[in-house]
Amino acid sequence: MNEIIENNDVYRNLQKHLDKMPVGYPPTESGAELRLLKHLFAPEEAELAIKLSYMPETLEKIYGKVKKSRITIEDLEFKLDEMYNKGLINYGKKVDEDKTIKYYANAPLIIGMFEYQLKRLTKDFIKDFKAYLDEAFWEEYNKPKVPQLRTIPIERSISHEQTIASYDDLRSIIQNCGEPIGIAECICRKSKDLLGEPCEKSDLREVCFTFRTAAESYIEKGLARSITKEEALEILEKVEEAGLVLQPGNSQRPMCICCCCGCCCEILTHQKKLSEPAILFATNFIAEVDEELCVGCEICVDRCNMEAISIIDNKSKVNQMRCIGCGACVLTCTSEVISLKNKVEAIIPPKNTADTYMQIMKAKHQLSITKKN
Repeated sequence: MNEIIENNDVYRNLQKHLDKMPVGYPPTESGAELRLLKHLFAPEEAELAIKLSYMPETLEKIYGKVKKSRITIEDLEFKLDEMYNKGLINYGKKVDEDKTIKYYANAPLIIGMFEYQLKRLTKDFIKDFKAYLDEAFWEEYNKPKVPQLRTIPIERSISHEQTIASYDDLRSIIQNCGEPIGIAECICRKSKDLLGEPCEKSDLREVCFTFRTAAESYIEKGLARSITKEEALEILEKVEEAGLVLQPGNSQRPMCICCCCGCCCEILTHQKKLSEPAILFATNFIAEVDEELCVGCEICVDRCNMEAISIIDNKSKVNQMRCIGCGACVLTCTSEVISLKNKVEAIIPPKNTADTYMQIMKAKHQLSITKKN
């Protein structure tokens, strides 16, 4: 009995620790957050994770926090490497004068620990994960209104006359993403497959792109395979045909691109339950319909992943508070009457992933000040 109590204390302490991250890990009344942590961490791993920061720290610095427990630095390194390979924490390294310096950090739930479980999924884990998202996590995720992903348009949905920034241009992102490029299975679709609820949009599964150090990590752990830029563009062409939403990381130099649908993607399926989900997406485009020429064929209604289009009086109508400007509807419009238009005020994404999380932290800090006042 005492061991159970002690274990629960460890997981509660870890929950409180992870809740301090830019995208936090809030508690629930049902204890779903603790069940989820128990799926992932052994008690001794949870203890060690509490000693890590969300900012990368060297092995030597982390050892300074734990050496009183009489663990050797070699054992610490082994345990941290093991946790990294299990998808529990983040890891990086650099070589300085023939010496390899290792860095470790806590990983957020999304994008992080969940995606890293690609080859360790179970039905029980997925059910507890979904329960936790609905009970507490989505409120935390949406609170700062700085999303971890942004939406860019399908390449062929943009007319040649339009000016498009490089961070909204799919081809430009791929050409300048850096190498290696990793391609992995979509964990959201894999989860749905495991639950016997296959994707309604597409049979494509290898549609999760990672770049640079993120790709190195995925490839090293056997979660992704390395592909060329040409192969990436070929896969993305199939993604566009399928009408999936292109969601790179919310920065000017993203570390990933997710290719999402409204029936499997955890983000899209939740946000579209809201009455005005568009305000929670970082997007610079919106769909418009030339109603005089629209024939009301309803293809756009089926293509839309956000339930933003409806047929009224035999004409397509776009709900601007639901449209995220992905362009999926444009490609298959039989009358060519749907187009993407630039929003009046462009949203310039953060410079890099670190900047994204800094902006999330600043937004949360400002909210806490406003709440106190």
